[in-house]
Amino acid sequence: MATAGGGSRGGCGARPRDCGCKGVRTCLLCERERGGGVPGALPPQDYGPRVNFRKQKLKPGSFDGLPSFSREIVQRMGAYPILEKFLPVEQCNLDYHPERGSAIDPHLDDSWLWGERLVSLNLLSPTVLSMSRDSGEILQLLSVTPQGTRSSVPSDTKMGDPEDAQSTRRAVPCDHVEVAIHLPARSLLVLFGAARYQWKHAIHRQHIESHRICATFRELSAEFCPGGKQGELGQELLEIALSFQGKPV
Repeated sequence: MATAGGGSRGGCGARPRDCGCKGVRTCLLCERERGGGVPGALPPQDYGPRVNFRKQKLKPGSFDGLPSFSREIVQRMGAYPILEKFLPVEQCNLDYHPERGSAIDPHLDDSWLWGERLVSLNLLSPTVLSMSRDSGEILQLLSVTPQGTRSSVPSDTKMGDPEDAQSTRRAVPCDHVEVAIHLPARSLLVLFGAARYQWKHAIHRQHIESHRICATFRELSAEFCPGGKQGELGQELLEIALSFQGKPV
């Protein structure tokens, strides 16, 4: 079974056997002793190959493709320039409920198997994706305030002020910054570049305010593309995925 999230999975420690949160996803059942009356998180619905990320091994297993209802979704994704030639080989559907305390811990998705673009479709309710980075590298943050008001951001450097605003800049270490990305219901998120490989993403418990479903799609890394070390296996997985005959594995 492909592990949910496809990322660096520290998980939430030892879990009760009937907890279904998997990997970096957590629920209150993971964190409380049994008998507290807290229902477990629903298990993820995976459509993808059998993968052992630790040993870097995979095989098709019982994978028979992405689900038929995703055919149109994938076609419509291709209309966006950023998703040109995006060919997913895995889809993972996650079900979040505030009463279960659903959340996702900060993590980076795997880069051995999964490629440049990580695509998520946010359904049913809005949420917030929180981006963070474990790095002391310096970011230059810009704060703009209306003219005549005092900026709440301290700064030693003044930018060129437009007529109706005042801009200030300050240097802040990356590990002191968390970027909040608001995701409306029915929005599509694409992480790539630094957001994919350097900044961890998470969803905090307080940002699951009502029932939410997320469908995440992943493409293959260069190693599994034509000309790559495992290009033939990648082509086999891609043909299976795009048959759209899948059942959860």
